[in-house]
Amino acid sequence: MVVVTFAWVAENFPGIFSMTPGVDIAMLAPDTYGTAPTASALPAILKELDRINSDGILAGMLDLKKIILGGHSAGGMVAIESASPNFFSQVVAAFGYAVHTAAGTMMGYEAATILPLPDLLPLLLIGGTCDGVIANSSHRYGTVWEEATTPVERTFHEAISGGRNDSYLMLVEGANHFSFAYPFDSTTGRPFLDFPATQPEDEIRSLMAETIGLFIDAHVRQQSTAFDKLKELLNDGHPLIKSLERK
Repeated sequence: MVVVTFAWVAENFPGIFSMTPGVDIAMLAPDTYGTAPTASALPAILKELDRINSDGILAGMLDLKKIILGGHSAGGMVAIESASPNFFSQVVAAFGYAVHTAAGTMMGYEAATILPLPDLLPLLLIGGTCDGVIANSSHRYGTVWEEATTPVERTFHEAISGGRNDSYLMLVEGANHFSFAYPFDSTTGRPFLDFPATQPEDEIRSLMAETIGLFIDAHVRQQSTAFDKLKELLNDGHPLIKSLERK
C-alpha cells in the first residue's frame, strides 16, 4: 500500500488562514451537502497522482483505480463524506478516526443533526472513549454528548443504512483524540480540550493500524485471511476494543 499525505494552508473562513485538511465549507451547507465532495483538496491530489504515475520513478506503479480515503478528525470527516463513486470513480473505500457527521448549528442545522453519508463503499469508523476534543466541542452542534463517542456511534447507526456487511464501527478503550497521531503535535489548537489517554498509546495505534490494514485487505484486496481475522476481532474482541460492530 502507498500512503499519501499533504499539507495545505487555506482561508477556510474569511480572514482566517491556517493549516487545513481541505474542507469545502460551501458543500457543508444544508442546500448543498451531499451534492458534491466536501474534500476540496482531493481533486488536486488525484491530478498529482496521475502525473506521478505517468512520469518519474513511480511511473506505472500506482493502482489509481483503488484509492482509499482516510483521515483523522476533520480530515476523516471529509474523507468519509467524499467517499463515493459518484464523486470519484477511483475511490473504493474509506476510514476515519475521531470522526462524525454531526452538523454545526452555525451552518443552519437543527441541534444534534447527523448528516447522511454516501453509503456506497466499505467504511470503517473508529472512536476513542477518552476523546476530549469531541466531548468538549458538543456546543458546536447545539447539544451535550452523553459520551465522548456518542456522535461517532450515531454516525454509524444513523448516517449509513448498511446491509452489505462492509461497514464497521470500532470503539477503542482509553484512546483520546490524538492517540491516532504520532508524533504529538501541540500546534493543532485543540489539545487543551482533550482528555488523557488511559491505555498505552503505542498499543492503541498498533491496534488501529492493524484493523485498518485488515479492513483494506478484506474489502479492497479481497483477501480471505483478512476476512477471517476481522471475524475473529468481531467475535473474540481485543483487550483494547470496547466494542466492534458491522452492518
